[in-house]
Amino acid sequence: GERYPWKKNIVTTVFWIGEQPTRNNPTPNRRSSWDKDWSRSYGGFDDPNPARRSNYIPVKFTPRQNPFYCALPYNDKSINGHRPEAPRVVPWFKEAYQGPGVSTCKDRWVAIRKGNRTAYAQWEDAGPFRTDYWQYVFGNERPKPNLNRGAGLDVSPAVRDYLGLNETDVTDWRFVEFSEVSRGPWSTLGENNTFVISNRKRGRELAQASKPAQNPAIPR
Repeated sequence: GERYPWKKNIVTTVFWIGEQPTRNNPTPNRRSSWDKDWSRSYGGFDDPNPARRSNYIPVKFTPRQNPFYCALPYNDKSINGHRPEAPRVVPWFKEAYQGPGVSTCKDRWVAIRKGNRTAYAQWEDAGPFRTDYWQYVFGNERPKPNLNRGAGLDVSPAVRDYLGLNETDVTDWRFVEFSEVSRGPWSTLGENNTFVISNRKRGRELAQASKPAQNPAIPR
């Protein structure tokens, strides 16, 4: 079976990098739980207006990070390391651990399903509303009521457009291993994108392999 089960019928809202605070969402999205310069890292304002988007990205610039991103209401980091429960509740904590300064959750892949379409996105922020809700994110609890009808998942405009979501909608989601992520519009852009990173690595390895040996043997 699948290592991570589907969470079904989760109220899903849309958020975006550079979003201004509103009454229902008091947190501006210029910074994320894991990147205080999130807007700058991304390359700008991820304008959600469909008239100003094309091919899942804003028309004004090409994002420097994957435009398919999402938020779930858990942050494994604390001010000086990781939250005390993180090693116990984050299922991949040991394999992803890179020291006290690095989140083990940032950039993880999530499958998000609506009807017969599935998008893949990278986890880039903690929310909506809570950052400590491991019982839902990694356990079996349902999201608790909050200002947005019990929303338990935030998705980027790219995910919204790929799945044809309303600003508040209902989706299913689950964590996936990178090996389970099929190629699609989420596999082409971003310094943080595992596809881009592995393609570059492969490119470097091929370049190394095709270089002539430093000391070629003298043919006899």
